[in-house]
Amino acid sequence: MSSRSRTPAMGLLTITKQKGAVMTRRLRWYGIAALCLIASGTRGLAQNSGADIYKAKCQMCHAADGSANTPAGKAKKARALTAPEVLKESDADLLAIIQNGKNQMPAYKGKLSDAEMKDVLEYVHTLQKK
Repeated sequence: MSSRSRTPAMGLLTITKQKGAVMTRRLRWYGIAALCLIASGTRGLAQNSGADIYKAKCQMCHAADGSANTPAGKAKKARALTAPEVLKESDADLLAIIQNGKNQMPAYKGKLSDAEMKDVLEYVHTLQKK
């Protein structure tokens, strides 16, 4: 086709197709960027969830540092998470205590998911290393 036989509508169609291709590339890029942000944000949330749950559910008795040196911890005779007898317990034993409770510690089975309880245990391990 020569340029003389082109109608204005054909030129508009070409411009529309070009804009559509640009829009498609932009949407694809934004989609990839959004997935990356979601993936990194989810990992960040997972890393903090154990600490957040510990602060909300455990810290009042076991203290911020795991020492159990709080009024509630002393009153309920909570064990220090850094005590040698606690350090000797397996992860399975500690998870069972979190799930089922022990002495005056409440059970969290049904209140926390298995993943949340494991996250709390991972956070407790960070306190034990300090």
